[in-house]
Amino acid sequence: MPSDVDRLSERANELIARSRAQRPETAADKRNRRQREVEIGTRIGRIAAADGLIIVGAIIAGLMTPAGIGVFGAFVVMILLAVATLTFAIFPLSSPPSLETLSETPLKALPRTTERWLEAQRPALPAPMNSLIDSIGVKLETLAPQLAALDEREPAAAEVRKLIGEQLPELVKGYQRVPEPLRTVERHGLTPDQQLAQGLQLIDDEIAEMTEQLAQGDLDSLATRGRYLQIRYKDED
Repeated sequence: MPSDVDRLSERANELIARSRAQRPETAADKRNRRQREVEIGTRIGRIAAADGLIIVGAIIAGLMTPAGIGVFGAFVVMILLAVATLTFAIFPLSSPPSLETLSETPLKALPRTTERWLEAQRPALPAPMNSLIDSIGVKLETLAPQLAALDEREPAAAEVRKLIGEQLPELVKGYQRVPEPLRTVERHGLTPDQQLAQGLQLIDDEIAEMTEQLAQGDLDSLATRGRYLQIRYKDED
């Protein structure tokens, strides 16, 4: 008869396998595509603005100089255009928020700030976790507008902040502190990879339930949930 540890391990493996599986376009895929389109549009806009300023500056300089900007000036303008284009095409649009930022972010903005923070952690997490990260991101987007009318002083607000502003970052940072060679080594029946998968799934489910309770106006139930992550990896000596 399988033990609880065996069932937990099997469940974790199912989560990881499901994350690897090919699937049709989901809400997360659409969200990611929309974010990429917005980012590309923003980059193109910034490149156009920077190049436009350089060209206008060159024209003004040419009009103010009797001999114009000359060959050397045109060469400088070309270099400036290339540098501006590459700079805005390659460098990040903005730096990701830090853990300190999460603790100081107003509740209404916390889901989107946490989503940006989690997206920045993606390269440091196992590839099979991508679908869970996408799912959490979609749910955070859904949760954000529902917090607009929630008072920061409400006990329900503290539960939301605890889950997405504290427990989620703690789970991810705790996993990242594990040396890479040990992340697939089983301990107490589970590997750190499996623990991360189960922790992310639990958070995903919790955000969905919180969103539903907020939609129903059931703040009392949300305030008295008092749930904590059951699966969390901590450093071992």
